[in-house]
Amino acid sequence: MPAATAFVPGHVTGFFAPAPDEDPARAGSRGGGVALSDGVTVTVEPGSGLTLGGAPTRIEPVERVLTALGVEARISCETPLPLGAGFGVSGAVTLGTALAATAAFGLERSENDLVGLAHRAEVESGTGLGDVVAQARGGLPLRTDAGAPGHGSLDGIPARSRVEYLSLGELSTADTLAGETDALATAGDRALSTVRETPTPAAFVAASRQFAESVDLLTDDLRSVLTAVDEAGGTASMAMLGETAFCLGTGLSAAGYDPSVCEIAATGARLIDVST
Repeated sequence: MPAATAFVPGHVTGFFAPAPDEDPARAGSRGGGVALSDGVTVTVEPGSGLTLGGAPTRIEPVERVLTALGVEARISCETPLPLGAGFGVSGAVTLGTALAATAAFGLERSENDLVGLAHRAEVESGTGLGDVVAQARGGLPLRTDAGAPGHGSLDGIPARSRVEYLSLGELSTADTLAGETDALATAGDRALSTVRETPTPAAFVAASRQFAESVDLLTDDLRSVLTAVDEAGGTASMAMLGETAFCLGTGLSAAGYDPSVCEIAATGARLIDVST
């Protein structure tokens, strides 16, 4: 039986500016984030159903991708990342499905075509605005113009670093994006301009923290964690959109927490196995 497996990095958004458009290929967000060596492994084969960590589930943008590709598939996903906590798991499963389904079913689609397909599915489902294009790139990506390949544009900060993260709970991406977004756009564009002027990992984390403070999304528990990191001499910020703290380096562990640890992903989404 044909099958294919893809790996897609997790993605933590540090700051973002929503960019709505009637065309989902042009919609999305500008902003900056970090792709993680912790990610999602997606295996696709003929059949039906979707499991995540062995549990049956439903992810709307995945269904949109399968419909667009014209295939019916069994999809099995594994990840160490917490769900609904700001790690782009929905985008990773969606992009991984597009890549692996194309290989498993012998479809003729380019990488940009598949990234665009997954991006549009996320936008139309209200589950993400910029994760997919960042996960396709890897590293420390800066989304300088919103949209899928052919519409948006990307830059990045060259860096290798330890990444620590500590998840306290879930926040609803759909609920946040359904509210008033003018303040998010203003703060996100300010943060992006700052980091483009000084494209360093330290500037990225500092701008992310300033963004998190200015848009009033910090919970009391999360603010306590960030303050403890400050007092330990580090800088951490909030993963957008989740009740999760992240830092580059050892800030969370230095503050006495027991965070999950990974690295900046050296590469973006990719096939890792194909069998026919």
